[in-house]
Amino acid sequence: MLQVQNLSLAFDDLVLAKDMSFELEAGKVHVIIGPNGTGKSSLLKTLFGDISPQQGAVQFEGKTLSKKHLTAWRQQFGYMPQDIKLDVGLSVLEVVLLGQLNALSLNLGDRLIKEALQALDEIGLLHLANQDVRTLSGGQCQMILFAQALMRKPKILMLDEPVSALDLHFQQVLLDHLDQQTKANGWTSIMILHDLNLAAQYADNLLVLKGGELVAQGAPKDILTPELVFDVYGVRADVALDSMGIPFVRTQRRGASAFLNMKDSLSKGEIGKSSYVVK
Repeated sequence: MLQVQNLSLAFDDLVLAKDMSFELEAGKVHVIIGPNGTGKSSLLKTLFGDISPQQGAVQFEGKTLSKKHLTAWRQQFGYMPQDIKLDVGLSVLEVVLLGQLNALSLNLGDRLIKEALQALDEIGLLHLANQDVRTLSGGQCQMILFAQALMRKPKILMLDEPVSALDLHFQQVLLDHLDQQTKANGWTSIMILHDLNLAAQYADNLLVLKGGELVAQGAPKDILTPELVFDVYGVRADVALDSMGIPFVRTQRRGASAFLNMKDSLSKGEIGKSSYVVK
């Protein structure tokens, strides 16, 4: 179990976390949502040890994150930050193999190569194995980095907006594979998403951040409501359950109420003809 205790994090006057505490169970997908600039990415960087908090502790399996043991701490992670550019002269297969950097040597073993090829096959990109990564699209790069993260066989897998450049097909491929691998291997998977419907579909546990605070946490069907969406995002939305009992969020267009009222008045003949003439 990954535990965050009384975490406080700020940059100048921008407070990203104030006395934040939560626990994340293994074998589950935990999805973080919240407005832009609310500290979602900074929270992942803090868990990884890239950012030192002003106060608080991060613990996993009885061990506490510290600068002294940072290398050993990070070996437990598979971490896929957002906006990574693959501007290197390597093949797709070579980039995936870097997920097992500690095990690499001048003579690559058949086992590692087989695992990397299998990872590519499982996400539908085996045909790109020998292609130069500099020729890939942004979405293909995201999928390749996902395969690299899986190669680490992490205890904790963190993904920062992993589907931002993916089409519908590869969004489903990545997120389905993430869910299956998390449960099969007992990983603690943490993911940032902006799409509330994807978050509702794939989160076993949803964490909602706003203004440096954890304002809600739990199963999407228990916490995802029109009131929560409005409070966090300032957007009016309808929230209904689909055929599988999963919440579905449909935002209301700004000004839609006024438009519907005018349309209703027109249908009742309450608005007269225009008083001007177009010449």
